[in-house]
Amino acid sequence: MRLCRRLALPLFACLALLAIPPASQAAPAAPPPAVEAFFDNPTFSGAELSPDARHLAVRTSQPGGRDLLAVVDLATMAIKVVGNFGDADVGAFYWVNNDRLVFTSADKQLGAADIDFAPGLYAVNRDGSAFRQLAERRGSFVRTPSMRDLLPWNTYMMRQRGAQAGDSIYVVNPHFRGNELLDVDLLRLNTVTGRSSPVKRPRNARGYLLDNTGEPRIATAVEDGDEQVWYRDPQSDAWRKLAQFPRYAGSGGFRPAAFGPDGTLYVEARMSADKSALYRYDFASNAVEPKPLLRVAGYDFDGAVLTSADKLLGVRVKTDASTTEWFDPAMKALQARIDARLPNTVNLISVAPRAQTPWVLVQSHSDVQPRVTLLFNSATDTFNKVGDSHGKIDPARMGRQDLVHYKARDGRMIPAWLTLPKEAGDSGTGNHAGKNLPMVVLVHGGPYTRGASWGWDAEVQFLASRGYAVLQPEFRGSTGFGFDHFRAGWKQWGLAMQNDIADGTRWAIAGGVADPKRICIAGASYGGYATLMGLVNDPDLYRCGVDWVGVTDIDLLFTGHWSFTSDLSDSYKQYGMPVLIGDPKADHAQFKATSPLAQAARITQPLLLAYGGADRRVPVYHGKKFYAAVKATNPDVEYVQYDEEGHGWALPKNRFDFWRRVERFLDKNIGAQRAQ
Repeated sequence: MRLCRRLALPLFACLALLAIPPASQAAPAAPPPAVEAFFDNPTFSGAELSPDARHLAVRTSQPGGRDLLAVVDLATMAIKVVGNFGDADVGAFYWVNNDRLVFTSADKQLGAADIDFAPGLYAVNRDGSAFRQLAERRGSFVRTPSMRDLLPWNTYMMRQRGAQAGDSIYVVNPHFRGNELLDVDLLRLNTVTGRSSPVKRPRNARGYLLDNTGEPRIATAVEDGDEQVWYRDPQSDAWRKLAQFPRYAGSGGFRPAAFGPDGTLYVEARMSADKSALYRYDFASNAVEPKPLLRVAGYDFDGAVLTSADKLLGVRVKTDASTTEWFDPAMKALQARIDARLPNTVNLISVAPRAQTPWVLVQSHSDVQPRVTLLFNSATDTFNKVGDSHGKIDPARMGRQDLVHYKARDGRMIPAWLTLPKEAGDSGTGNHAGKNLPMVVLVHGGPYTRGASWGWDAEVQFLASRGYAVLQPEFRGSTGFGFDHFRAGWKQWGLAMQNDIADGTRWAIAGGVADPKRICIAGASYGGYATLMGLVNDPDLYRCGVDWVGVTDIDLLFTGHWSFTSDLSDSYKQYGMPVLIGDPKADHAQFKATSPLAQAARITQPLLLAYGGADRRVPVYHGKKFYAAVKATNPDVEYVQYDEEGHGWALPKNRFDFWRRVERFLDKNIGAQRAQ
């Protein structure tokens, strides 16, 4: 399926998208969109239909204001604000039932260093009545009388909605020892009375899955380096172990995904295949059924089971982009109707579980269009716009993205995402109007995760709007493309993983996309590490580098204990990292050869470094030590530290500052004036 198509003219006024003019009618070149258009907090950030589809809950704000929770009566379109804080934002939210919502707090005006409160938990009726605080927002060693009815601060919403038929929900209480998550208690909580009761759980339980009736039926637990899956018997409430398998390194085992309306458990598993698929689980035989329900060619299964109250509707799955495989004929027909109206976007439909109205929620996006949320009335065939994530972005000025593949030096095929600036033409045609472009090789973090999928991305499109081609390699070790591709990246930091990135750069040069004299490598976290090692290993390829919150010394991942303690768990350090990254003792020589800190003197190219003062994933001493080392031999190094930030930039002011620095840095080193 080819998803990278040109954005068509808008078919209804509520989208307010500009048509792309023919080349002969193109207006004079305008300045690129401001940095704020890409990196500001959105004023609209979420919506959810009530279970009966009669009301819509929306999280929104005025520019510069706090996020609040409002409810729209879909019969009258009347709006009622039901949740807001004077000193915080509304965080996560969902419907408890048709009349009641539960939500948390957040604070978008604080960085990681300044947040000293938990999210709390609150409930309110859709008309604003019966408001109740259910859990403490701030941690406290002494509980005052007014707090006696509140659950403790370490109380969190479950991601999964319950039955949405009564006043109760399930919440979790995680327990830590230092950075180590020990276990997670499960509580049943009445959102009207505030009373709660614990659920008996397996030892070391970490996560839970509710069944089709909204009751906890599956628990996952961790013991040493193994993951366990437990099942709660509906008659006795006793837990029995279904399976146990290696948590970090194995290709066996399964991941519980969802229960169907008939009680069927669906799981993700490989079943000796390279790529995982969605299967049914047979409780009678305690085994995954051999025939998959859904297998996606070329990709691991990554998706969600979609149900109504009484039937399995389909599966949302990620291939090159997000898409939906509908099993229900009515939903398949509805998808076709919506796609006909919005022919050049991915259109993800959400339906209420017990809908009594024709309203459905549609999230629409493409490579050039940020996500837009719409209400579609299936009876009148009309759309109402709810909100968009980046309203100041003009899709007509964005760059085209395409999934490409290139061959690494050992013959492995590497997927990658190529985005060309608007002026360079359509990257999917194979005949690029732009040749020898300045290019940024943008390396994803993780590294054991999938880097991207087809769709609008603020960082990528910001770079493309400034005239840069952007290449995002899914180097070996990246997940989502099969176990073999993932396994090939074990213990390959700075080695074969790094070669994959370099081979992609050379592929872009050989294809005429990139000017070999104007290429910069950039990335965050592991991507920052790969940036530094790219400058070390391939000085002929990269004129400059941008590293933010990047690892600079592999040993420090295992031993770092200075002013901030890394949030990597002891379990991951003991069982996961030795397999995936290497053993500090057995692989000492490899760590030294592939740690940027030890190779700092070899980096002579211009370099921009940025770190968060409160980062617990890659503590700031990674950046400080490396800056001191590289500055001794390289005068062209810029270092910025955002003291209040963690592993990434939470505050708009810091995002604006950082990306303006990136813009100036790239323009100086590989910009248009550097062409000759």
